[in-house]
Amino acid sequence: MEEIKQLAERLREFAAERDWERFHTPKNLTMALSGEVGELVAELQWLTPEESTEVMKDPEAGARVRSELADVFIYLTRLADILGVDLLSAADGKIREHERRYGVETHRGSARKAPPLF
Repeated sequence: MEEIKQLAERLREFAAERDWERFHTPKNLTMALSGEVGELVAELQWLTPEESTEVMKDPEAGARVRSELADVFIYLTRLADILGVDLLSAADGKIREHERRYGVETHRGSARKAPPLF
């Protein structure tokens, strides 16, 4: 957890040193995040499911995937910091919700969706 806070602070400083805070709005960061996710998708898009599980064994492809994952993580961390969202707490809450919605006895081995919460 401390590492994410340190990363958020480092990204804050990085943006401040370049006078980029005005560009780091939730809308702009979300758009940038979406673009980076698209670049990650492009790295895996035409691979078979088996190839995608082995992608990190290829030094060149693995380096590209690692770089795109880093971009996604950086933008997500910056967005969460701007919005005041504790990512670990939010993730924990989401996992707890999924544990309730997708019980082991009813969803083990199944990809079907749970009924809506409302």
